[in-house]
Amino acid sequence: QVQLVESGGGLVQAGGSLRLSCAASGVTFSRYAMGWFRQAPGKEREFVAAGRWTGGNTYYAEFLETVKGRFTISVDNAKNTVYLQMNSLKPEDTAVYYCAARLGSYINRDPSTYNYWGQGTRVTVSA
Repeated sequence: QVQLVESGGGLVQAGGSLRLSCAASGVTFSRYAMGWFRQAPGKEREFVAAGRWTGGNTYYAEFLETVKGRFTISVDNAKNTVYLQMNSLKPEDTAVYYCAARLGSYINRDPSTYNYWGQGTRVTVSA
């Protein structure tokens, strides 16, 4: 049974940082692409970032253009946890952030292609 549990959200001032965690059970990272999505009030869920292991020891990641250079993804295989490090946060980053897992070896930015979802963690960035 797959379970994704996010944590690490909270209230932060603009310019601050947060690290979101996604603890995954029932997911083997070598077989899944792991994505982060967010949904602001009144808006559709949007892709933020996703990563996957390549054939070597490289974790390939893609990012939404507006978070590039500010957000990074990392993976701790021993803890079966994926992290989203968010720096230089802006008020427009305010949303509920979701972790998702997609079976397969490539990244897709369409949330409908992801098989499993966490419950979400709220991030609020004050001006």
